[in-house]
Amino acid sequence: MLDVFIDAILDTLKILPILYLVYLLVSYVGHNNNNKYTVLMNKTKKLGPLIGAVTGCVPQCGFSVVMADLYSKKAITMGTLIAVMIATSDEAIPIMIANPNFILPMIIMIAIKLVVAIIFGYLIDLVFVLFKKKQNVDVNAFSKVHAHDCDLTACSKFHIIHCHENKETCNYNAQNKELIKHEHHSCVNNIFLDALLHTIQIAAFLFVATFLIGIIINFAGTENLSKIFTSNKFVSPFIASLVGLIPSCASSVFLVEFYMAGGITFGALLAGLCSGSGIGILVLFAKNRKNWKKNLVILTTLYLIGSLVGIICNLFY
Repeated sequence: MLDVFIDAILDTLKILPILYLVYLLVSYVGHNNNNKYTVLMNKTKKLGPLIGAVTGCVPQCGFSVVMADLYSKKAITMGTLIAVMIATSDEAIPIMIANPNFILPMIIMIAIKLVVAIIFGYLIDLVFVLFKKKQNVDVNAFSKVHAHDCDLTACSKFHIIHCHENKETCNYNAQNKELIKHEHHSCVNNIFLDALLHTIQIAAFLFVATFLIGIIINFAGTENLSKIFTSNKFVSPFIASLVGLIPSCASSVFLVEFYMAGGITFGALLAGLCSGSGIGILVLFAKNRKNWKKNLVILTTLYLIGSLVGIICNLFY
C-alpha cells in the first residue's frame, strides 16, 4: 500500500511541470481581454485538430488533461479533444526511448498516431457540420476560461454573461429582465498564482485517482492482467484498446512493457495507446459532468478508433 501511495505521488509530481506551463499560457490569455486573442482564435479554430494532435504527442498526459478541462468550458471542439487524446502516449515514449532497440518502433508509432489523430479529429468535426449539429464552441472562451471558477453569489437562475472584467460579474435575471452586478474576489489577477491554483486543483484530483487505480492493479496483479490477452492478433487490439481506457499512466506502462517483452503485437500496442489518454478521460468526466452522454460518446469513439487502428496495423505489420 505504501508503494502504491509513493508511486501515486511520483506520477502526480511528474505531470506538474507541463500542467503548470499549459495553465500559465491559458491564464495569460484569459487575463488579457484583448480582441487580438479573439481574432487569433477565429483564425486558428479550423486548425484545432491539427494543433491538438501535435500537442498530444508531447510525452505524458498533461495536454490531454488541460484540453479535457478546456472542452468542458467549450473552448475547443470535440474533434480537437479526440485528436489530443488519440495522439497522447503518456509514459510509453520515455520508456521506449530508454530502450534503443525500440527507437524505430517508437517513431513509427508516433507518426501513425499523429496521422490518425488528425484524420479522425477533422472527421468528427465534419460530422457535426454535415448533420448541422452545433458544438457551441465559444471563440472567446479563452478570455473567460476561468469564469466558472469565480466565487459567485448569484442564484442558479441567473445566467452569467460576463466575468473577469473589472472584478465584476454581470448576471442576467431572466425573470425580471434586468442586469445585476456584484463584486467578487476569488478570481486571481496574478497569472502565475492563478495557474498554480488550477494546477494544484487538478493535481489533487489526479493523485486520488492514480492512488485508487494503483490499488486495483496491485491487488489484481500484472501477471493476471496479462493473461487476458490472447494470441489471436485480431482479438488482442480490442482487449488492448480496453486496457488503454484505464485512466492511469499504469496502462501505458503495462502495454509498452508487455509489447517489448513480446507479449502483444505492435498493432495491439497502437490500439491501447490510441484509446488511452492517461488521466485526461477522468478529468473530462469530472469537469464535464452535466454532459455525461457526450463523455460516453467520446469514450466509445476512442475505444473503437483504437481497436480499428490496431486491427489494420496487424494486417500489414
